[in-house]
Amino acid sequence: MSIEQLAETALAMVAPGKGIIAIDESTGTIAKRFAGVGVENTEENRRAYRELLLTTPKLSDYISGAILYDETLRQSTKDGVPFAKVMTDAGMIPGIKVDKGTHALAGFPGEVVTEGLDGLRARLEEYYKLGARFAKWRAVINIGDDIPSGTCIDANAHALARYAALCQEQGLVPMVEPEVIMDGSHDIDTCYEVTEVTLRSLFASLYEQNVMLEGTILKASMVLPGTTSGDKASVEEVAAATLQCLKSTVPATLPGIVFLSGGQGDEDATAHLDAMNRMGPNPWPLSFSYGRAMQQAALKLWGQDIVNNVAAAQKTVYERARDNGLAALGEWSKAA
Repeated sequence: MSIEQLAETALAMVAPGKGIIAIDESTGTIAKRFAGVGVENTEENRRAYRELLLTTPKLSDYISGAILYDETLRQSTKDGVPFAKVMTDAGMIPGIKVDKGTHALAGFPGEVVTEGLDGLRARLEEYYKLGARFAKWRAVINIGDDIPSGTCIDANAHALARYAALCQEQGLVPMVEPEVIMDGSHDIDTCYEVTEVTLRSLFASLYEQNVMLEGTILKASMVLPGTTSGDKASVEEVAAATLQCLKSTVPATLPGIVFLSGGQGDEDATAHLDAMNRMGPNPWPLSFSYGRAMQQAALKLWGQDIVNNVAAAQKTVYERARDNGLAALGEWSKAA
């Protein structure tokens, strides 16, 4: 696939007022989510839940694509239509999570590195045939006493860049996600510093590995004080710090940036995105790629009655998509 086609897909992922829904929880993670609402973690329940999300009426008004898990990309609706086809027919782009999760970084206690490069070329080739047009790889950067180390940041940036180069070779837009974790007692300035160093390392690695930025999307974490710091930053503070950090590290040639919610409350994630877009114009579209902040309310409703609450759950998915779509334009208001 040419760089023009990759760039076209990347731009479609961040089309004005649209974002990505992340439904790529591994079987283990979805088990925890299901347990929280009393739903048994069977393949059929996982399939039914993902069908509920992907067949939400008019979802494509505000959702440009979805990140799927390997199992989900291979599944179909109860009527036998593959999910990738359901999405493409509705004007949404199928994406796929391809990393193999985080593992302890040997020699660096408290730090992790994401694995999954072995055999990735063949997996990407298969995912393209199954209908995926973009992929996602998540790196995790923890903040704590004397961490993160430069070694951890660089090891993760290098893996993200290798993954991205392999994606583009197979015609998939790489979404690179270096998540600076919210957990911890650090203040907002520390989060800013770590995010800045992480993004500088990432873009240096992407450049070294000949990754074409025009066909790449950044999935970024916001600059926030740690969850146990006792600090509460205002919406404006978070938006201003995040924007300043991105503007000092992210090349303007990138087609767009989508944010992860990372454990923020649903409304906080929306308010922060909205504030950043109101502070524009920005060098790139700023949108969302939310998981929990898009699904939490719907999962709760569906869990109460998985047979009869589908339409009610879909209504909340649509409302969350609409709110975040408006925030991606800087047009959201709490009363909406």
